[in-house]
Amino acid sequence: MMKKITVFLVAQFVFSSLLFAKNDSTAINENDFEYSPEMIQNVVAKEGEESAKIVWSLDHELYANLKARNAKLIITYNSKLGKERHKEGLAGSDWKFTEPIDLDEISYKVEDLTGNENYLFKVGFTTEGSLKENKKNKDKMIWSEEAKCKAERGWGIAKLLILIGSLGFFIYGMKIMSEGLQQAAGARLRSMLGSITSNRFKGVLTGFGITSIVQSSSVTTVMTVSFVNAGLMTLRQSAGVMMGANIGTTITAWIVLLLGFKVSISSYAFMIIALATPLLFIQKGKSKAWASAIFGFCILFIGLDELKDAVPMLDASSSIVQFFIDFQHAWYGPVMFVMLGALVTIIIQSSSAAMALTLAMVAAGTIPFEVACAMVLGENIGTTVTAEIASLIANVHAKRSARIHSMFNIIGVTWMLLVFPFFIKLIGYIVGGDNFDPNDIVMAGSGIALFHTLFNTANVIVLIGFVPQLVRLAERTVKSKGESDEEFKLDYIGGPLGSTAELCILEATKEVAKFGKITAKMNGFVRNYINSSEKKVKSKMLKKIAKYEEITDRVEVEVGDYLGKTSRLEMSEEASRQMRGMLNISTDLERIGDIFYQMSKALEKKDHDKQYFTPEQRKGINKMLDATERAFDVMNDNLRSEYGKISLEKAKECEKDINKLRNELREQHLTQFESGDILSLIHI
Repeated sequence: MMKKITVFLVAQFVFSSLLFAKNDSTAINENDFEYSPEMIQNVVAKEGEESAKIVWSLDHELYANLKARNAKLIITYNSKLGKERHKEGLAGSDWKFTEPIDLDEISYKVEDLTGNENYLFKVGFTTEGSLKENKKNKDKMIWSEEAKCKAERGWGIAKLLILIGSLGFFIYGMKIMSEGLQQAAGARLRSMLGSITSNRFKGVLTGFGITSIVQSSSVTTVMTVSFVNAGLMTLRQSAGVMMGANIGTTITAWIVLLLGFKVSISSYAFMIIALATPLLFIQKGKSKAWASAIFGFCILFIGLDELKDAVPMLDASSSIVQFFIDFQHAWYGPVMFVMLGALVTIIIQSSSAAMALTLAMVAAGTIPFEVACAMVLGENIGTTVTAEIASLIANVHAKRSARIHSMFNIIGVTWMLLVFPFFIKLIGYIVGGDNFDPNDIVMAGSGIALFHTLFNTANVIVLIGFVPQLVRLAERTVKSKGESDEEFKLDYIGGPLGSTAELCILEATKEVAKFGKITAKMNGFVRNYINSSEKKVKSKMLKKIAKYEEITDRVEVEVGDYLGKTSRLEMSEEASRQMRGMLNISTDLERIGDIFYQMSKALEKKDHDKQYFTPEQRKGINKMLDATERAFDVMNDNLRSEYGKISLEKAKECEKDINKLRNELREQHLTQFESGDILSLIHI
């Protein structure tokens, strides 16, 4: 019995072995195995710089079948345009093939693609024979479904131009947004600056507030220089504003970090623009200004989105990254990177754009965290160049204001470099505690923004007590040339044209007020001439009157040209009326200068003809000059007053007094002439 059981088990084992062998033979038998494209699963193409990474997976049965006959995979690819050309049978449009790929691989990187081109990829294998012989044979090849991707441009001239262009788009968006906000809130900004007292702390808050609104420290500093230039702000007041602007500009980094990197505003930019478009067609109010601000905001983040994509993605082994890593631990490393940050900011003329570029480079892994922080310090120095440029052709007070800004930032960066390693550790501890990882993109970005904010805040706290010393140092380093008032020079509109019509008109108003004081001096020159008997004094007064008449001519031309440029800017109806009023005032003041000059020529001819005033006539003329001087005083007070708050009552009284005195003097003169008390009539 046992023997029969043993024979039965052996027979069953042999039968099972034969059956297994038969099934296994079927698995590798091409005639019985049914191949299908669906067996190549999850085919995905991921874009790279002039390359693409193809990922896939194989059905288990297919893998066993191909493995049994030592088969391999292959990828075929073509551009989307090449595929269409291939259908038409055009030369040079054939599908390309990779080298054979081992079955154990689940991805493959296709190199040497054309950047910014759409490509199609298919993974396949041959059902029999070798790939080399059959890869173009449709009957013997099985191909997966197509995977698509767009190859990115490689780093080169084209990518560099895209980087510069996206940076320009970012800067342009910031400019449009800033100008729109200034136009929309121009009067409020002026009132904020105008309300500044000698309290430097209030100045810091004002600078912080304005920079937070317009999102540009450069705008605030240039505006401050213009106000100092226009005599609306003292050096001490401007120092506080500059300090506050440095803190205010740190908000930009947080906006870029939170909205530009964590939330993709660019994805919704066109929808936001669509909602803001109707504002462009509303004529009343400041709708257009708000539309510009919204458009600029969206353009800014579209540029930022492109900027992130344009920054080269580098790994730890790249030469650029190695350069930064090699020098970041050297004692002079931070100084080098401070200079690099300053250079970048000077070139692109925007600390906010430089900050966005720095954050993008950190996010791409191009530069380490410590290097980025050092570059942020350099960006604080680079931004001072904007104010220095704005003050180049302004007056000495504006130059000193810009110098205070530069000294404040340079001193701050200097002391920060001394404690740089300790400050970096403090930032890391605040952001992530003991688990801070500078290679983590999120932590590094937050750390850079926090570093920027804490550094500028700490710098203000340290240096706000030394504002008087900074002012004295600026006065020593920027000397006044001591030009005489007879030398023609525009004090208030000599600088670059402001970014808004309101600011330009404010500067022109100050220049017109100075114009009134220049014209009023000519009244004193005529008085000195009439009441002097010395030829030298009379000759000097004639030369001064002639010189001042030339000055009035040139001031009228300069003010007219400046207001002509201002008229091309977007302005409110009120600003337009104010500008037309200033044009009329400058024309009238120039005519007054011409009248005084004609008077001087008449007086010169009178002396040449040996004709003299009687004591009564000289007394009457002096009364008229006194009345005219009072009228000039009222006029100059009105020119210095705020627009819309001027009373004409005093001016009307002066006009009545002048008309009354003129009639009295004329009647007195005619009476004397008719009675024979005077022999001739002197026309003056």
